[in-house]
Amino acid sequence: MNTHILIIAHAPLAQALRQCAMHVFPEAGDVVMALDVQADESPEATLAHAQAALQAWPDQGPTLVLTDVVGATPANVAQKLVGDNNARLVAGVNLPMLLRSICYRQEPLDDLVTRALTGGAQGVVQMACPSTLPIPTRA
Repeated sequence: MNTHILIIAHAPLAQALRQCAMHVFPEAGDVVMALDVQADESPEATLAHAQAALQAWPDQGPTLVLTDVVGATPANVAQKLVGDNNARLVAGVNLPMLLRSICYRQEPLDDLVTRALTGGAQGVVQMACPSTLPIPTRA
């Protein structure tokens, strides 16, 4: 069984991440859902929307919830959401984390959490800066 993936993040991040992921994995559209948390929406309303999102899946299988900032409304809502469900929560979502999660969504939920964390961490690297690159010389 594939794990569902729910992204809960500050608007417009959740939908933007989902759109990027669908560019790479268009076949995963039915297992990846995004909930953008609007600035003027109450935590209670956000929780109701998140609960409705979980109910929208025809099967109530395992769910990986990805959120953006620890301590912010999306993460606080997500924490309440996963408390009573077959779900896990990972904060600090980035595109490499999401892509890794989609790629390995058939693995057991706890293994998928490890994959998500690894993908997210490995996707954050310092690249060469223009000021550190050698300046080409003309012969």
